[in-house]
Amino acid sequence: MKDVIHFSHANGFPASTYRTIFAELSDDYEVRAIERYGHDPSFPVTRDWPHLVEQLLESVGSNYERPVWLVGHSLGGYLSLMAALKKPQWVKGVVMLDAPVIAGWRSNLLRVSQWTGLDDRLSPAVVTRKRRMHWASRDEVWRHFHAKPAFARWDERMLADYVDYGTVATPQGGRELSFEREIEYLIYRTLPHTLSARLAAGVAVPVGFLAGTHSREVRQVGLTATRRLTGASLEWIEGSHLFPMEKPLETARALQSLMHGLAQVKG
Repeated sequence: MKDVIHFSHANGFPASTYRTIFAELSDDYEVRAIERYGHDPSFPVTRDWPHLVEQLLESVGSNYERPVWLVGHSLGGYLSLMAALKKPQWVKGVVMLDAPVIAGWRSNLLRVSQWTGLDDRLSPAVVTRKRRMHWASRDEVWRHFHAKPAFARWDERMLADYVDYGTVATPQGGRELSFEREIEYLIYRTLPHTLSARLAAGVAVPVGFLAGTHSREVRQVGLTATRRLTGASLEWIEGSHLFPMEKPLETARALQSLMHGLAQVKG
């Protein structure tokens, strides 16, 4: 029987964006995912994301047969770790993709900036509020994103899936973003600043980390707290914070290797 990976997406990128990675993993793993966090009214976006964690745990629990791997990119990495803290008996291990643990003075700065609204200028939140929402056709969506430097680095299979699943058809025949702009903004504004304190007692499951060599998020936060959490189970992939979109096959292979190593640690 295959191990199960429950994958959690980055903010703004529905899970189907990662289909190329899922396909690469499918020979050895059963991959499950929540398509869009924050869009189910039963699990609203609030400070520290407790309801999003519950949404992940409900999804795991409803299909629970044996411990699963929790793997997540950015937002999804934090949710995976927080879910493992609440239900370690359900979890085989956690792998966080470019989701560095915010600790120390950076955690305090985040807390203060959330109170004052300063985090609008310190995070992608300000860009989110101005994000374009509508296009006349699929081809226009493709041209729009492909022309942007960040998206131009993406593997074309990943970009095609983002165009197809990150947008939906409108009654007028156009396309619009499927991930609501206001929800994406709220997720950025409610980033947990208490996670490092919750980790003080340790985590009962092995944790690994994949980092992008050119990740601005890793540079801003640092990896001191993350290294304490993962030990030697931290590896690098060439790319930005969005390296899974840029290097999907390399990401899948590195993920498999890291999970194999974590399984040996747990064993």
